[in-house]
Amino acid sequence: MTTTLKFRSDGTFKIVQFTDLHWKNGEPRDLQTRALMERVLKAEQPDLIVFTGDVIESLSCKDPKQAYKDAVSVAEKSGIPWVAIFGNHDAEKNVTKEELMNIQLEHAGTIAESGPVDIDGVGNFIVRVTNAEGNTAAALYFLDSGGYSEHHSVVGGYDWIRQSQVEWYQAQSRLLREGNGSTPVPALVFFHIPLPEYREVWNNNTCYGHRYEKVQSPKLNSGMFAAMVQSGGVMGTFCGHDHINDYTGVLHGVRLGYGRATGYNTYGRWLYQRGARVIQLRQGQDFTTWIRLANDKIISKARKHARNWFSRA
Repeated sequence: MTTTLKFRSDGTFKIVQFTDLHWKNGEPRDLQTRALMERVLKAEQPDLIVFTGDVIESLSCKDPKQAYKDAVSVAEKSGIPWVAIFGNHDAEKNVTKEELMNIQLEHAGTIAESGPVDIDGVGNFIVRVTNAEGNTAAALYFLDSGGYSEHHSVVGGYDWIRQSQVEWYQAQSRLLREGNGSTPVPALVFFHIPLPEYREVWNNNTCYGHRYEKVQSPKLNSGMFAAMVQSGGVMGTFCGHDHINDYTGVLHGVRLGYGRATGYNTYGRWLYQRGARVIQLRQGQDFTTWIRLANDKIISKARKHARNWFSRA
């Protein structure tokens, strides 16, 4: 059953993206992460909270289930609708994605869904954002980008969005288009691991923001980006995974964007503050996005990176 949210009376809809919390056992760094999230939510007052994976560092959790509950408690207590999708570290040890999804569904305010059982991954679903008349004016897709390749002898590295998920997305996009007078519905897509096209956009187009580590995308391109371009409607995608990248760039009409790493319990970079990405949809138009840092500073005009053959990812 598809969840429905609404644009505000002024035609806006605001999303706060938290990513890569890597929550462990409630240590001081976890509490720093919690405090950061509370400050961001108080300042931004969003309509939706999205955790784009690696909510917990399951390998280091004494009790992964309790860690997950603690990590998402800020969202639950806020009274704001929220969803968490999975990254490669959430269910590495002593817990499964299915168990974590069941925990999420037990918490107040979540709009997550387990997703169809006949496609790969856990937590593939869509949310509609309606206008004042109750018509779908925007769509939000959430995808499980997996963890690590299951075909190590042929393709190593990180997992990729599978063919069944690509086909599911295409079917959902087609249904939305048919219900909108054959016009694609404006959409955003959220997942954890960046697509290979994140590397392409940095290498070949103008981007805004930082790339302090190479793009850790899958080595296999499964065609998700091509499906989005061909289906039409997708304005932007947002991921996490690479903790010291936060850039955005437009490739073939789609803005590919990173969140800003939120968690203190993992690697970072000197003077590169933790924070969150804010995305504001405007009904019938595009979207704007900015970063709010831990010190409450807003980055609305990110550093420009022009095409540079000497800085290829």
